[in-house]
Amino acid sequence: MKQGQDDLVEYGFRRVIITITAVLCALLEIVDTTIVNVALTNMRGSLGATLNDVAWVITAYAIANVIIIPMTSWLSQQFGRLNYFAVSIVIFTIASFLCGNATNIWELVVFRFIQGLGGGALLVTAQTIITESYPVAKRGMAQAIYGMGVIVGPTLGPPLGGYLVDHFSWPYIFYINIPLGIIATILTLSFVRSPKYGEKLKSNQVDWIGIILLASFIGSLQFVLEHGQQDDWFNNGWIITLSVVSVFGLLLFIWRQLTYPYPIVNLSVLKDGNLRIGTIMCFILGFGLYGSTLIIPIYTQSVLGWTATEAGMLLIPGSITTAFMMPIIGKLIQKGIPQGYMVAVGFLIFFFFTLLMYNKMTPDTGAEHLFWPLILRGVGLGLLFVPITTLSLSTLSGKGIGEGAAFTGMMRQLGGSFGIAIITTFITRFSQEHRVNLVSHLDGSKLEIQQRLHQLQNGFMAKGYSANEALKKAYQALDFSVMKQSTVLSYMDVFLYLGILFLCCIPIILLIKPGKSKINPADAMH
Repeated sequence: MKQGQDDLVEYGFRRVIITITAVLCALLEIVDTTIVNVALTNMRGSLGATLNDVAWVITAYAIANVIIIPMTSWLSQQFGRLNYFAVSIVIFTIASFLCGNATNIWELVVFRFIQGLGGGALLVTAQTIITESYPVAKRGMAQAIYGMGVIVGPTLGPPLGGYLVDHFSWPYIFYINIPLGIIATILTLSFVRSPKYGEKLKSNQVDWIGIILLASFIGSLQFVLEHGQQDDWFNNGWIITLSVVSVFGLLLFIWRQLTYPYPIVNLSVLKDGNLRIGTIMCFILGFGLYGSTLIIPIYTQSVLGWTATEAGMLLIPGSITTAFMMPIIGKLIQKGIPQGYMVAVGFLIFFFFTLLMYNKMTPDTGAEHLFWPLILRGVGLGLLFVPITTLSLSTLSGKGIGEGAAFTGMMRQLGGSFGIAIITTFITRFSQEHRVNLVSHLDGSKLEIQQRLHQLQNGFMAKGYSANEALKKAYQALDFSVMKQSTVLSYMDVFLYLGILFLCCIPIILLIKPGKSKINPADAMH
């Protein structure tokens, strides 16, 4: 096995091209997860869809992603990695073209689902290709380069999407994938090599039941997470049914994978202690990464009144910081600094980032107040992403690398889905609580309140409203500022709880097996 694995190590120009190809594919996939967010309003207008309908554009892609990710290692072995990777890029590119040409919302949702099936494969397979193209001693650097794509991707999406929507029209957020997809396909077919796997399965050995159970478990879970809040969670029949399907689907899927001779997801790879800890940390990383990426644009747009492009631009300096950190961290891992220490520092820095956000958030915060907290977030992400990924895969070899990468990729995506679902629920609940508390303090007999209303009333009368209309408007303005304040307070709460979550994660690193988190350069000599 060792020999076959080392056959894939590349050097010089070929390795550079393979790395660029893999990062380009990972970027394509990840940018597409977030680029749609800023275009939803335009899509609603031109396709005549409701807000709930248009949310499916995001949900369909996420469900397809999360279903395909655990199966990528198995599909690579079935069809050969090169073929599978190239076909995934082609599916993704064609689906992008179809998305741009969709004439109604449900066509768009179907094409997004197909795009997600192509895209999910790109993410994990790109990670495996990069990992195997580098000798063992340089794996930390390999993960750093891959990580740049994965971390910068979600942040590039909103400003790029905002720019394309503001200057062109929403189909261009899909058309931009077409030239990149064609380049990636040509590079893949020219340079990427397939490892030699064992025997392919005959069609009657394929675990169709396992595939159906996986799809029903993951698909239902993703639906519940995406639609729980707006459908009032367990007061909704659909949500209850799908939650039950998800739980039983998971249990039956695990039983099936452990008893069937040709499983599609090799659960035995989770016997590796470091991979188990790594998957938990990837889940938490996804929770923090996607969760904070969700709150900040919503806060800047809905509370501070920024445009989509401005909100997207705010996140760029932090992303550049992360990208800058990645190679440095790759070097530190090569020098043998234990990843566990870096992860602990990363969680601690993330805690400080949430604390700063908690203190800086007001209804009229400026970009200059958010600059340093977001730089800090960039440093924290850099310290978390590469060490967690390298750590997870550090004690695996051969086929196990692909299977391990699939688990970490799936857990990161699921962490993001859980994060977004829980955070949106909390924001709604906290906003209501804060609103009730604030209104209870608004005593109409207090002098300050009367003065404030009088000021507002005079302001509206100066604009030509009658005394009664102006008073009504003054009450509305007061109500609006209460609403704004309660929303800001709920965002502050979410940041505080996120920070506590990251602080609680630090002790997990004590479970990492000593000695194994350091990659032994002697292993590279095999």
